[in-house]
Amino acid sequence: MKLHESGEDYLEAIPILVLHKKMGMVRSVDVARHMEVSKPSMCHAVNILKDGDFLTMDKEHFLHLTDAGWEIADKIYEKHCFFTRQLIAAGVNPQKAEADACRSEQKKKRGTAVQWPKFR
Repeated sequence: MKLHESGEDYLEAIPILVLHKKMGMVRSVDVARHMEVSKPSMCHAVNILKDGDFLTMDKEHFLHLTDAGWEIADKIYEKHCFFTRQLIAAGVNPQKAEADACRSEQKKKRGTAVQWPKFR
């Protein structure tokens, strides 16, 4: 299943939130708050990601990335870190660099983004 940019955004948000949770668990409402999207939008995204076998939801409604979900999330997060480092190296404030990296990685075409890590 092809994953659109918005789906990638959700996959990136899930592992980031998991790292910040003491329990290591995250619910869709946590991701919705983090991404500043509505609960219905988040529900729609979760269903698409579940249908694509990128994540599962347990009976307590905690989200869990599948192996395929982790693989994509890791690649997205690698791009995010790369853009953040480049912006900081260029003199951008670290917090602004973090926010701008999210927007930058979404704007790059996949073919171009694949080439970026070669410049590390």
